Amino acid sequence: MKKKNSFILQNENSIYYECGYSCDNVIFLSLGSESFFITDARYELEAKLFVQNSQVVISNDIIKSAKKILTKNNIKSITIDPYDFSLAQFKLLSKKLDIKFIQEANFSKQKRIIKTNDEIKLLKKAMSLGRDGFAKFNKFIKNSNKLYDEKYLNFKAISCMSNYGKYDLSFDPIVAVDQNSAKPHALPTKDKYDKKTNLLLMDAGIKYKRYCSDRTVTYINKKDKFQQKIYDIVSKAQQTAIKKAKAGMKASKVDAIARQIIDKKGYGKYFVHSTGHGVGLDIHEYPNISSKSDVILEENMVFTIEPGIYLPDRFGIRIEDTVAIQNGRAEIL
Repeated sequence: MKKKNSFILQNENSIYYECGYSCDNVIFLSLGSESFFITDARYELEAKLFVQNSQVVISNDIIKSAKKILTKNNIKSITIDPYDFSLAQFKLLSKKLDIKFIQEANFSKQKRIIKTNDEIKLLKKAMSLGRDGFAKFNKFIKNSNKLYDEKYLNFKAISCMSNYGKYDLSFDPIVAVDQNSAKPHALPTKDKYDKKTNLLLMDAGIKYKRYCSDRTVTYINKKDKFQQKIYDIVSKAQQTAIKKAKAGMKASKVDAIARQIIDKKGYGKYFVHSTGHGVGLDIHEYPNISSKSDVILEENMVFTIEPGIYLPDRFGIRIEDTVAIQNGRAEIL
């Protein structure tokens, strides 16, 4: 991606990517060879300790300070992500400034679409810790003889995934039983889970040094032949997509590989979302693995492959792993 001469950021993860530190009240300016991390006194000690290759500016009005720096440096145009600032903030920032703000949506995410080798290592570690969390949760449900509702299981998933508070979560876990699992982003209810008769879907992840993991496991009732049938279809779609994904392929082709398998079995209309999404500092990054994506897969791109079949009022099955393009092929992290 072509390097931008000047840009402005407010998104925490985007700023962290640029300078190794961020917080919830900051504006970052990159002006050619100089960059500025503008924050308030609450973050002064940490910013001066952790911010790399940028001047730390402490201010009680970060927008006012950003405007002063832009004016002092005679900036005539600057790239901004329209999703980064609220309308009110943008009006304050641009007021009385003779500067052209070039809107480019998600330019920071585009910049991060190909991970460095160091980022791949962090993502592998996040995935390993995430699998440990799933193992803890699986051990809990395997060894328990009680019937717990989704709300308690959601709480237990948080405890297991975070290693009892040691790690932040990538997102609020999805823990859904039977018909609730037919909702891809189900919220926990008071429905109870009986491991002898019910299906349970769990989608969860943790953060390691800010980098996210993402995985979905569906625990089926193996005595239920129909559940097993649907599970096998989804598993084949996922495994085939992982096996065939390679550098030089369009992301839309990966989506098509998974979708065609489900279509041929007659369940295409029940696969209601894209096959995957990029993962990194944000839980949803680029590339999008969807039917509309023209992105060409490249080495060190990281994304999920997560086909699913969702049968209303019955159950949903999703199987998800996070992969990286390594040596031209998709490898599960």
